[in-house]
Amino acid sequence: MLSKFLSNLKTEAAEAHCDGPCGIYDPASARIAAEAALSMTKKILALTPPSGDDATAVAAYHNTVSRYVAIKEEQAHLAKTELLVLWTDYFKPEHLDAYPDLHTTFWKAAKLCSAVKVEVNQNQAEELMAAIRGIHEIFWATKGRTVEWVTAG
Repeated sequence: MLSKFLSNLKTEAAEAHCDGPCGIYDPASARIAAEAALSMTKKILALTPPSGDDATAVAAYHNTVSRYVAIKEEQAHLAKTELLVLWTDYFKPEHLDAYPDLHTTFWKAAKLCSAVKVEVNQNQAEELMAAIRGIHEIFWATKGRTVEWVTAG
């Protein structure tokens, strides 16, 4: 009965190259998340473990490391999600013609997100930022605009 009802509804075809209306995509969200992951990586590497005989200091240290790691992993995952949405929902076949290495660029950036998530490696976190900067430049070029790369750090 529902099928018969739905088949009688008048519908119009709608076309779009992306899931949302144009203008909502921006690589800045990936940059912000990656920059947070980089910041947490730096903070983790800067921590000095206390001596083992001060239980309060050891507990505080582990609490701090746990928080920094949780934020780093969450933000690296968010950066990956933002990049994947941009890659799969915004970019069109004509962008691949102009940027033949577009898929490789995004694939490598997504792999860096994973590496930053599971490791504490400042070089990888900085490589991720550089990869996102490259995507930023490609993205804005596809829109015929030059948008300055701005970071909080």
